[in-house]
Amino acid sequence: MLDREGYRPNVGIILLNHQNEVWWGKRVREHSWQFPQGGIKHGETPEQAMYRELEEEVGLRAEHVKVIGRTRDWLRYDVPDHFIKREVRGHYRGQKQIWFLLRMIGRDTDVNLRISEHPEFDAWRWHEYWVPLDVVIEFKRDVYMRALQELSRFLRPVQAGKRLSRGPDAPAIIDPSIDPPINLSESNRP
Repeated sequence: MLDREGYRPNVGIILLNHQNEVWWGKRVREHSWQFPQGGIKHGETPEQAMYRELEEEVGLRAEHVKVIGRTRDWLRYDVPDHFIKREVRGHYRGQKQIWFLLRMIGRDTDVNLRISEHPEFDAWRWHEYWVPLDVVIEFKRDVYMRALQELSRFLRPVQAGKRLSRGPDAPAIIDPSIDPPINLSESNRP
């Protein structure tokens, strides 16, 4: 199902944990990472497609997440010709996506990458919100940046004093948006 301009309607999903870290999935048998995404089927709303894709790709259902926000409009990217099947070249240009920002209210153990017969991901991790776009396939990078920027307005502050960790063995880091630096000259004023 393509629109008049040759774009296939699609949804993208940015899933947050309680520390505003994003769910980052490694593509099956590839060295690229991405957010869950997928096409909107005929008769589906973008929200229905988002819940279906979330379950198919990540194994999470509606009760595991809360919708925080979505992009105001479609974000588009063109797919290079060498990625397009020969039979649709000339008609298909790329994807147009509505991006959703979700908060996970379930547990990490609710994630099931093997729920589908054709898994999209073979590994996943939590990552700081501003993911490294150099590990995303090049033609999607601009859309990822625009989605992250637009949806960042919905981020809630993480509880003051909390430290963010890069993993169980990594040292904790201080997030300046959570723990702003203290100006000692001001704090000593009478």
